[in-house]
Amino acid sequence: MQYKARIALTAIGLMGLSLAAQAQDGEKYITLASTTSTENSGLFDAIIPQFTEKTGIEVRVVAVGTGQAFEIARRGDADSLLVHDTAGEKQFVEEGYGTERADVMYNDFVLIGPEGDPAGIADAETVAEAMQLIADAEAPFASRGDDSGTNRAELRLWDAAGVEPGGDWYRELGSGMGPTLNTAAGMDAYVMSDRATWVAFENPQNLELLFAGDEALFNQYGSLLISKERHPHLKHDLAEQWHEWLLSEEGQSAIGDFDVNGQQLFFPNANQ
Repeated sequence: MQYKARIALTAIGLMGLSLAAQAQDGEKYITLASTTSTENSGLFDAIIPQFTEKTGIEVRVVAVGTGQAFEIARRGDADSLLVHDTAGEKQFVEEGYGTERADVMYNDFVLIGPEGDPAGIADAETVAEAMQLIADAEAPFASRGDDSGTNRAELRLWDAAGVEPGGDWYRELGSGMGPTLNTAAGMDAYVMSDRATWVAFENPQNLELLFAGDEALFNQYGSLLISKERHPHLKHDLAEQWHEWLLSEEGQSAIGDFDVNGQQLFFPNANQ
């Protein structure tokens, strides 16, 4: 009887392990560290279901500033990266944390400000001139101040304009793009935003898009694969499928087809 009982218990144990393995196999997902702009704009809500339907792989997004996304990936807490700081992305690969980086899509940054434009940036010929005008007027400026891709680009623009921002007029918020726009709206402040988040923003109050079009405002997004040697525990096979889908004709079409109020927000440019 004891022998038969042991056999029965062993069978039950093996069945439990088998069911657990099946459940694990059935739960296919990756964790994607990405930017607040791709999340806030609604892009992921539009394209991830298409990828999941094709592959059965769920994509769980952690939407943070680009700098924080890099740190999450360096720790091995994300399977894939989609961010917008080309210099930082190349450094990530050079340091051995990533094995491949590819252009996926682009849009642009824009300068937003209060109706009436007290610093007169709408008449500027270059973004450097616009930034200088804001600084000269000491007009309130809301900066994300969070080491995001947008914040890094903003700091490069101040540097190109020969301005070291600071003082009461320059407010570093340490927040994402949506909250920063909300604060700027409440302050009647100038702010730099990616175009996608601005178009999707629903609380502009007195804010208007005042300056755009300078080549220096180009905003490139890249997808990165994380090193198997650094982090062998990650779901590299599933992440590669996501990466390849973004670069495929189907993925690129999904990105290009996404719009808000009839306005295309991201422009695919893989392999260009």
